[in-house]
Amino acid sequence: MDHTVGSFPWDSNRRLVYALEKRVVTKKEIVKAISEEMGLTQLKTKEIVQKTFDAIIETLVEDRRIELRNFGVFEVKMRAARKARNPRTGGQVEVPAKFVVTFKPGKEMEEKVRLLEEQEAARLASRSNEVSSSPPVNPSGLPPLTEIRRPDNTRPDSLSGFPRTESLGSSSASSGGVGESRQVSPGDSTFGRSS
Repeated sequence: MDHTVGSFPWDSNRRLVYALEKRVVTKKEIVKAISEEMGLTQLKTKEIVQKTFDAIIETLVEDRRIELRNFGVFEVKMRAARKARNPRTGGQVEVPAKFVVTFKPGKEMEEKVRLLEEQEAARLASRSNEVSSSPPVNPSGLPPLTEIRRPDNTRPDSLSGFPRTESLGSSSASSGGVGESRQVSPGDSTFGRSS
């Protein structure tokens, strides 16, 4: 990368370089970068960019196809009617036929995207090699979680640190007196049931 104009990096051939990030580039950012690169005001550059977009839309509406060399082809096509499912109700819904805009990238764009894909694959491969050669890192800095067990192999209650108990009350099925408690664990058949 040679230099940065606005928030965009430019390479030595004065072409815009986009980092592989999950961020959205807006028309305003493109206008700002182009205006600084070309030495035009942002207002004039915005007008030029908008006129370009308007010309593309107008050509699509009138001719249904526009071919921009080294960029790609926009084309208006009819999508056939189809049956779909309403995700909320699961019922079938008829979707009517409609016009849609398709885009087929040009050879230059496809080549650059293919190179980007190769670079990303190489980056991920080098990253996985680094990760496999280094010990696992706990991002929180805390020791790993382990299950606490007592010598008698029982787990403490998660809130108090003591075994869970439940009151047996005055049920006729209980073998003890009123207010008697017994230890309950998740494996017990009575766990979670009131007596």
